[in-house]
Amino acid sequence: MATKPAAAAPGASRSYARRQPETTVLYQILQEHLATFEQQWSQAEEGRALPQFVLEELRGFLACGVLCRGFAVLVCGACKERQLLAFCCKGRAFCPCCLGRRMNEGAANLVDHVLPEGVPLRQWVLTMPFPLRFPLAFDGELLSAVLRLFTDTVDTWYRRRLAALGVPGGRCGAVTVIQRAASDLRLNPHFHTVFLDGVYAASPDGTLVFHPAPAPTLADIEQVAARISRRALRYLEKRGVIAPVTAPGDGEMQVALDENLGEEDPLLAQLLAVATRGASDTRPPVRIAGEDRPTAKGKLGAEAAGFNLQAATRVAAQDNKGREALCRYVLRPPLANDRLERLADGRVRLSFKRPWRDGTSSVVLEPTALIARLAALVPAPRRHVTRYFGVLSSHSKLRSQVVPHRAPAEHEASGEPSGEPPPRGCHYIPWLELLRRTFQQDLQCPRCGGPLRLIALVKEEESIHKILGAMALPTEAPAPHPPRSPP
Repeated sequence: MATKPAAAAPGASRSYARRQPETTVLYQILQEHLATFEQQWSQAEEGRALPQFVLEELRGFLACGVLCRGFAVLVCGACKERQLLAFCCKGRAFCPCCLGRRMNEGAANLVDHVLPEGVPLRQWVLTMPFPLRFPLAFDGELLSAVLRLFTDTVDTWYRRRLAALGVPGGRCGAVTVIQRAASDLRLNPHFHTVFLDGVYAASPDGTLVFHPAPAPTLADIEQVAARISRRALRYLEKRGVIAPVTAPGDGEMQVALDENLGEEDPLLAQLLAVATRGASDTRPPVRIAGEDRPTAKGKLGAEAAGFNLQAATRVAAQDNKGREALCRYVLRPPLANDRLERLADGRVRLSFKRPWRDGTSSVVLEPTALIARLAALVPAPRRHVTRYFGVLSSHSKLRSQVVPHRAPAEHEASGEPSGEPPPRGCHYIPWLELLRRTFQQDLQCPRCGGPLRLIALVKEEESIHKILGAMALPTEAPAPHPPRSPP
């Protein structure tokens, strides 16, 4: 996104201003220390380095928003003034700009094309025990299996609850976003799942009818949390990932991780372990609290064997703004540019959006430690971070009967290079339309206030240099700094 909408009133207009990522702390940290980080996390004698998808994500961020890498040309319909919009890196892990667009576009698509209209929603959040975060983050199949156990357990609770009220054979649905970071950017895979707060069941005439569920009680949440923890630990033990041994007298469980975990990519495994603990010691913690019964955590929250479950957030059936706000929350980026501050000694302060329970509001990191935490957040290729369950999944026969059916939106020529709407079935939202929907404002020409329109995409290096030179703009990207010698 190119503007900051905080001061704009709904329906207002705002002059376009090109973002300058090279002036942000995050960009400067990667520019100065990325080469040093790559050198530290490589084993030249053994020919080992971090996976290519991790390095490409980090290096690609240095090209995000830089005009000399390519740009779109916007022209004012009134005064013909030209503005340039730089291409983004399309990052999936930490880029505030790219993930900001993904958040807003993803939320709009969920509301318009996935979540049924007139149905209440409830967010269920599951956080894993500390000792299990590293193996689940490293092995995508394990994480997917635990997610299936989680959604199946909550789905079973919904179906049984409605069956007890006289609605047998109900079907539920959900959308899960897998978040990988805690507020301090330590690796912390957890699930934000938006459930339809009830079930669909067939009426006597064969049509599907939604039946809302009564609000869960704290006892219900404790029961669901206990069942999730038992099923997940049993599965991980069966897979040989953990070998639990009850510690005598303290009600805890000792976890012995699979020694072969990480052999396929030892450097990546070491990086994820460091990013999980947030320290140089790579040994994972080996104890999981095993209370006799779940403990309450908040209004509608419970913890069982380290599995923390929260279900207090609910959106009413007709609250359209609340639905989109909830979707934005579950899709939010792990980092915002204004949360980073460069200190006089070269370290970086990362401020939290909300203080922790003990009052901690920020952490101070070495630049390479910050990059290590960012690198650990990069998901592996072809590993989806948004998953669909039940009647909302693509293979469900009921999906077509519950999702919204809306005519394809007419895309303005200002958002599409050819001036034509995208292919049928495409839910892409043009840039200007996305800004208008997200911030309730139109962008205007900074010279005369006229509307902006996209006329060209410039990708050829010769054309890029020619246009930037004529506009007296830099034609070269900021050069990355060479690696520093070890102390």
